[in-house]
Amino acid sequence: MYQWRKFEFFEEKLGGGKCKIPEEISGKIECASSGRGKLVIGCDDGTVSLLDRGLNFNFGFQAHSSSALFLQMLKQRNFLVSIGEDEQISPQQSGMCLKVFDLDKMQPEGSSTTSPDCIGILRIFTNQFPQAKITSFLVLEEAPPILLIAIGLDNGCIYCIKGDIARERITRFKLQVDSSSGEGNSSVTGLGFRLDGQALLLFAVTPNSVSLFSMQNQPPRRQLLDQIGCNVNSVAMSDRSELIIGRPEAVYFYEVDGRGPCWAFEGEKKFLGWYRGYLLCVIADQRNGKNTFNIYDLKNRLIAHSLVVKEVSHMLCEWGNIILIMTDKSALCIGEKDMESKLDMLFKKNLYTVAINLVQTQQADASATAEVLRKYGDHLYSKQDYDEAMAQYIHTIGHLEPSYVIQKFLDAQRIYNLTNYLENLHEKGLASKDHTTLLLNCYTKLKDVEKLNVFIKSEDGVGEHKFDVETAIRVCRAANYHEHAMYVAKKAGRHEWYLKILLEDLGRYDEALQYISSLEPSQAGVTVKEYGKILIEHKPAETINILMRLCTEDIELAKRVTSNGGYLSMLPSPVDFLNIFIHHPQSLMDFLEKYTDKVKDSPAQVEIHNTLLELYLSIDLNFPSISQVNNGTDFNIKARTVPNGKLAVDGKNLSIEKDTLERREKGLRLLKSAWPADLEHPLYDVDLAIILCEMNAFKEGLLYLYEKMKLFKEVIACYMQVHDHEGLIACCKRLGDSGKGGDPTLWADLLKYFGELGEDCSKEVKEVLTYIERDDILPPIIVLQTLSRNPCLTLSVIKDYIARKLEQESKLIEEDRRAIEKYQVGTKLF
Repeated sequence: MYQWRKFEFFEEKLGGGKCKIPEEISGKIECASSGRGKLVIGCDDGTVSLLDRGLNFNFGFQAHSSSALFLQMLKQRNFLVSIGEDEQISPQQSGMCLKVFDLDKMQPEGSSTTSPDCIGILRIFTNQFPQAKITSFLVLEEAPPILLIAIGLDNGCIYCIKGDIARERITRFKLQVDSSSGEGNSSVTGLGFRLDGQALLLFAVTPNSVSLFSMQNQPPRRQLLDQIGCNVNSVAMSDRSELIIGRPEAVYFYEVDGRGPCWAFEGEKKFLGWYRGYLLCVIADQRNGKNTFNIYDLKNRLIAHSLVVKEVSHMLCEWGNIILIMTDKSALCIGEKDMESKLDMLFKKNLYTVAINLVQTQQADASATAEVLRKYGDHLYSKQDYDEAMAQYIHTIGHLEPSYVIQKFLDAQRIYNLTNYLENLHEKGLASKDHTTLLLNCYTKLKDVEKLNVFIKSEDGVGEHKFDVETAIRVCRAANYHEHAMYVAKKAGRHEWYLKILLEDLGRYDEALQYISSLEPSQAGVTVKEYGKILIEHKPAETINILMRLCTEDIELAKRVTSNGGYLSMLPSPVDFLNIFIHHPQSLMDFLEKYTDKVKDSPAQVEIHNTLLELYLSIDLNFPSISQVNNGTDFNIKARTVPNGKLAVDGKNLSIEKDTLERREKGLRLLKSAWPADLEHPLYDVDLAIILCEMNAFKEGLLYLYEKMKLFKEVIACYMQVHDHEGLIACCKRLGDSGKGGDPTLWADLLKYFGELGEDCSKEVKEVLTYIERDDILPPIIVLQTLSRNPCLTLSVIKDYIARKLEQESKLIEEDRRAIEKYQVGTKLF
């Protein structure tokens, strides 16, 4: 005790030592009790007075005719139970009575005073329960209106009364505590009830023993806990229902199984009490004859208040205060200071450990505890005790802003402390992205791979990460801890990050392809769209194989499931992946060719055929809708046409010329195969196909499309444009026959072409005139006018044609003349 620190955690209330018991209480105070916001005092004249919070007289009444010896306020009901002396009915019967007053029911008594209704009176001593001096008294409210009253006597017995006293439905029984016949050694000096689950226990104390009765047994069973005891007023019960007794050498605590902790506080314990976890003692110092009132905080081993007091007659607790009533009728009211005041007192003395223990034992809120820990941490930090300071700051996690601590330890020399704090921050799940970044940077700066492994790989499962996954990946990647970054990405299902590291940082393309193959089809499709450009560049064949699996997986099953191709729409379309081939049209062509070979009825076949046509017809395999460059190479290929209409390619590389011709052959086959005779419209965009053929001077394709669309004039225009006279005449022979659905007017267009040609084309004109004459397409005069525009043609070209026409016309004229004459002769006859 002498080593315990003393503090002033309590202060005097109500004017301190100047507080007096009201003058209305004139008798000697024999007993006192408190409860339900009242202080009740009984005197030797039998009166009972009630005082309010300010110790002001409320009202009084005559409870007993002679003397009030014991009082107890009940908690569940506003009842007062008293024991006192009343008039004796006969010499054989004692006047000691127990009364129960209902303080809510006041009865008028005279004109100026009132008294509560006495709802029950009971004679304590009977023939079966002989009279003895009462030394202790205790009431337990079992279940209203049932009371259990224990009355301790100086003969070592306890009289128990149980039942509803108001209705006189009671039972009595006796407990024998101490059978010792020595004078004064067997008095029951203290009692205490304890509810242990369903079991009701009763502690009983004498000067020589501590006993425990099990009240559920009939008769109650006694257990001797100790062979030492104490005097009156030195018994109390803690808030954990422990029995406390005070002896000159120490204060002892008792549980149901015997003696517990013992505290060596020397001095005679005149009064003992318990208040909100504090032990209250009035100790008499035999050396100087003074009484000291001490309030002990046993958990923190400190004296919360110490005060020299006068002779104390009663000690009570009410209104959150401790009330000491002195023998001279003065009173002392002591209340606990607020937590902030107590902490300020400790902070001024730098007693931070005491402050921490104080807030923890008094169940202060977590934020208040954290504030104390922060101040203690600041104090240690100022003393450069960084390790211990960090230990305090760690306990503030969840209440103190982390940046406050981090800012203090950002110094590189304190990186170990900072790492420790950040680890705890993540452990509690309170770390932000910035905290994760900082912690990983600490690990990488310290090159602590072991801790990095623990931090990254110690998670139990996906979704339980205590850090921001993306931040961890980014930091590990930046610090070249690629394996750690990939571990996090894979475990968190962040496939895009896993592949980004494999492809962009490590260049492990085969592993990336294998990883994509292991994913679900939908996820694999997303990742290929994201990273397909890199894969196509380095592993084109393998990437195309993956794409084929994605776009054609279970296609046979799909055909069996549905005949209308509806299932195919659930599979990815090759069109979805066009963007990854932006710099690799050759790979795109290979992919689309493989796909069209396997899938004949794709929902996206029009788009696929359009793309293939663009690839096939492009001279240098660079089509504008996808790319204008081909890995920076310009083949300088220029398209031109020769008189026979065949395409030639100028270039140094003969393989390029061969490739171009092969692709054009494929393009022509596609134009024809994708427009079957039974379809009105082709399986590609006709307008786009025409534009592509024109842009790339692909005459064969253009001719096929015009002819298929019955645009015969555009067909011969193509031959005219390249001056392919032989092909032009052959085309007109095929398309100008009206008997086969052709257009005979093509010969007129052809004649006009030769008439405006400006070169000798006598042979061709003669052949054209043959068909014009045969089908009588143009009058001779129009023919003459048309051919007269070509200065290179001579009259010999049309000499035979004109002669035949004149002869034909002459014959017709002669036939007309004869017909006229015939009609004239017939007319004269009438």
